[in-house]
Amino acid sequence: MKKTFMPQFNDQGELFDHQLEGLKWTIAHAYNGSAFYKKQFDKAGVTPDDIKSLDDLSKLPFTTGKDLKDGYPLPLLSVPEEKIVRIHASSGTTGKRKVLAYTQKDLDDWFDMFARCYEMAGLTQMDRVQIAVGYGVWTAGMGFQMGCERFGAMAIPIGPGNIDMQCQFLEDMQATVFCCTASMALLIAEEVHKRGLKNKINVKKMILGSERCSVAMHTKIKELLGLEDMFDITGMTELYGPGTGLDCTKHEGIHYWADKFILEILDPDTLGPVPDGEIGEMVVTSLCKEAAPLVRYRTRDLTRKIATPCSCGNLLFMHDKIMGRSDDMIILRGVNIYPGQIDEVLSSIPEVGSEYQLHLERMDDGKDYMTIKVEAVQGFDPADTDDIRNKIKRTVHAKIMVSCDAQICTYGQLPRFEGKAKRIFDNRS
Repeated sequence: MKKTFMPQFNDQGELFDHQLEGLKWTIAHAYNGSAFYKKQFDKAGVTPDDIKSLDDLSKLPFTTGKDLKDGYPLPLLSVPEEKIVRIHASSGTTGKRKVLAYTQKDLDDWFDMFARCYEMAGLTQMDRVQIAVGYGVWTAGMGFQMGCERFGAMAIPIGPGNIDMQCQFLEDMQATVFCCTASMALLIAEEVHKRGLKNKINVKKMILGSERCSVAMHTKIKELLGLEDMFDITGMTELYGPGTGLDCTKHEGIHYWADKFILEILDPDTLGPVPDGEIGEMVVTSLCKEAAPLVRYRTRDLTRKIATPCSCGNLLFMHDKIMGRSDDMIILRGVNIYPGQIDEVLSSIPEVGSEYQLHLERMDDGKDYMTIKVEAVQGFDPADTDDIRNKIKRTVHAKIMVSCDAQICTYGQLPRFEGKAKRIFDNRS
């Protein structure tokens, strides 16, 4: 019988029962194992005995990125140090990094979750997976590679950048799956096209992580490479690493692994729940994490829950693509703007390509102004520039309720990136 990495629940009632048992275990484990958590719970007036239903989650205090940095070098530690077999750290560049410890069981759980992603994407053991993400103390490379090996496919661990080697291995090793950031995907797709390699390589699928990929970018990458399918993968260092969710072949939302963590979508200002379908901040509570459990951890990532079950029949819940981060939110003349909203607007305009930049300026009149710099699609007629510019201005105003200007660039004029693209340039003092 073929091995599956998917959890086996008969219905969502069984899943909720599983979550409650995991929540009870996590709170007892954190309370008894971590001085930090014991202090937090005592301050909130809650003990492990108070957790009797999933509704009791709301009694628990929040954990933040600041708590992880303040607890450096081994924050949230809830097991004896001799049980730690590895650490990973966030890829942030300012201040102390958020370091997370792992027991052997934590690693096994992570790699099983990642193998589940490959399974959901329809891979087989005959696939060859070229991994073009960062290796080192951050979690990306290790997650993609160990998940691939746990799943049983062939891993080709090249790492990021090095376009010549990427192209050589795509051709020589006949990789069938390519894993990278969305920006790297566009870069490699354009390079394959430029070098005339499309009919010499065998890539069928791409798995993209680490940054949001717009519909326009998806479409362009798929077209240049002739892909069968593309998938968005989610994850963060604090919650094991990449591999905590994936959109299935139906692409109706991101299935997240609700047997491993509870997801709340909360208003980032009030910290109360938002109605299903509205944008809020992802708050996660782990259910079986040993070394550094998470209790109501504020991820700062913004998304919305999808209440409708997926037509694929999988019982696991879904959330939408990540819209951005609450600390990346732009406030322009009193209007809150999320980067994902700009993606959605631009993707709705056929004449606009996949690459854009957002420039914010404060002028001498004391008012803030936004200019969206976009690439037009390949082969556009320069005579249409004013029409495209006006369409962007009208659509942004109608959908986001702010005024902007637009600057139209030719295809390929904006920079390409091997890692995450820089799109927002806030020049306001």
